[in-house]
Parts: sequence; structure tokens; C-alpha cells
Amino acid sequence: MGNICRSPTAQGVFESLVAATELARRVQIDSAGTHAYHVGEQPDPRATQAAAKRGIDLSRQRARRVEAADFARFDYVLAMDSSNLDDLLSICPEEHQGKVRLFLEFAGPSVRDDVPDPYYGGPQGFERVLDLVEEGARALIEDIRRKVTAGS
Repeated sequence: MGNICRSPTAQGVFESLVAATELARRVQIDSAGTHAYHVGEQPDPRATQAAAKRGIDLSRQRARRVEAADFARFDYVLAMDSSNLDDLLSICPEEHQGKVRLFLEFAGPSVRDDVPDPYYGGPQGFERVLDLVEEGARALIEDIRRKVTAGS
């Protein structure tokens, strides 16, 4: 939503996992919010701290809002929850709507649909977000690998 908790965490986790794969040079990763609440700010210190415990650095990220060009620029535009999915679909050009999905769709039906917003909770919420985005990111990498292999 504001691009300071879940999305930057997912970006950091995904960057970390992709860096260890053959996809590193082929994948461009970014995050953005559906609202402009925190544009220009660093991720929430609690998200940064939780990620750092797992060796993931979020310190270089700055919040930004989704731009119209993002829908053409990226192959995947992923939402952390159904509310943000609806917001993204409402501004997405029709020809790019197929790119807009829930992040956790890739993790399969055994995982919940939404990554819960940890902003108003305690440190456990940020740890839970990390657990979920790690699972989703691994599954997303496999989806990308399948598409790259099919296109080769």
C-alpha cells in the first residue's frame, strides 16, 4: 500500500534469491505502493531490522508509487493483498491486466492469499511476512524459470 513494509521486504528477499540463480542478469526487480503515503521514505525500520537478521539489506530502497509505465515495463505486477490487487487492476491498462496477480498465488493453494500488513503489529508480524514472501519468491523464481526455458 505505502511501499514501506511488505513490498520492500518482498523485493529484498526476491533480489537475494535471484542473485544466487542463473536468472540474475535477466530479472529486473522493483517495488511500489498503490498509495503515496510514504514516497521517498526508507522501508519501515522494523521491516529493515527483521530482514537484516536474515541477511537481507533493504536500506537502499525508497518508497515510490506505482506508475502507469510499470504495467508495460514489467512482466509481473504483484500485489501483497486483494485490496491492493483491486487498486492495481483499477489503474492497469486492459492489455496488461494479465500481469497483475497476487504475490502468494505462486506459492500454491496451501498458502494464504494475502500477505498480512504488519504495520500496526509487533515484530512477529514482520517475521511472518518474511516467511511468506520467502515461500512466494521461491515459487515465483520457478515460474520464471519455466517461462524462460519454454521461450528458449
